[in-house]
Amino acid sequence: MTSMKAVRIHNYGGADALIYEDAPRPAPGAGEVLIRVLATSVNPVDSAIRAGYMAGYFNLTMPAILGLDVSGVIEEAGAGVTAFQRGDNVYTRAAMGRDGAYAEYVVVPAEDVVAKPQSLDHIHAAALPHVFLTAWQALVGTAELSAGQTVLIHGASGGVGHVAVQLAKARGARVIGTTSRNVDFVRDLGVDEVIDYSAAPFETAVHDVDVVLDTVGGETQ
Repeated sequence: MTSMKAVRIHNYGGADALIYEDAPRPAPGAGEVLIRVLATSVNPVDSAIRAGYMAGYFNLTMPAILGLDVSGVIEEAGAGVTAFQRGDNVYTRAAMGRDGAYAEYVVVPAEDVVAKPQSLDHIHAAALPHVFLTAWQALVGTAELSAGQTVLIHGASGGVGHVAVQLAKARGARVIGTTSRNVDFVRDLGVDEVIDYSAAPFETAVHDVDVVLDTVGGETQ
């Protein structure tokens, strides 16, 4: 097995726990693909895992490679994989609890990988999987949001929030979004009603809502 460059942690901690170093290059097993990473991202959950806040959920083997989002090129397909071949441009979310995308290469189950749209470059594609899947699971998988319903999205300008706004609009919903410093940005996303929560309590302005997506928590919830 050849080596690759990766950013790994040998123990939980702050940003200084991230170490750029040589690491073994992984090989795809049956039903998996090896992706040459061209872009990745940093999500809040990546930082939480690094800090050890998720240690009760994932049993990482140290040293560990973090990073969920990845956009890149298929380098090798494992046994039984027919949907992809070397050179295909793809993007995906790597599995939590196993080595991720802060490296030159990452192994991912082929069933979790999709072709990268030509309309997205690798950088923008790598910013999408985790936040989009989070929004999709909440609005579609759990809330079953449908056309004609009204959804209130707290933190509409955030990573998950701004994707949730676009997803809700695509499903034909009426969207109310809360924000403070990003009113124009949220309005440009297509929000039907923007509430600046720093100007007045949102609960005095909102009524008749079918679904609430709360990405803020705490007092807002």
